[in-house]
Amino acid sequence: MSDKPKVGLDRSKTGRAKGTVNKTTAELKNMILGALSDVGGQAYLARQAEENPGAFMGLIGRVLPKDVTLSADSTINIILHNPSE
Repeated sequence: MSDKPKVGLDRSKTGRAKGTVNKTTAELKNMILGALSDVGGQAYLARQAEENPGAFMGLIGRVLPKDVTLSADSTINIILHNPSE
């Protein structure tokens, strides 16, 4: 078998474009978001944060950006919402 590509076939132009979401991944994400909506959305996540903090923090670690850059003069305001209020 030859290591040469077939004439006229540009391998750099085959497959999905960079950054395009896999169809299966997109469908799974939509199913997960639908299930979350069905069980109460944000209120459900707030309940899970209290009842299962370990699992919830694992989720937070997956969805927050990996790199956060702050300057020394930055101010961070954190507002906690208590769903029982």
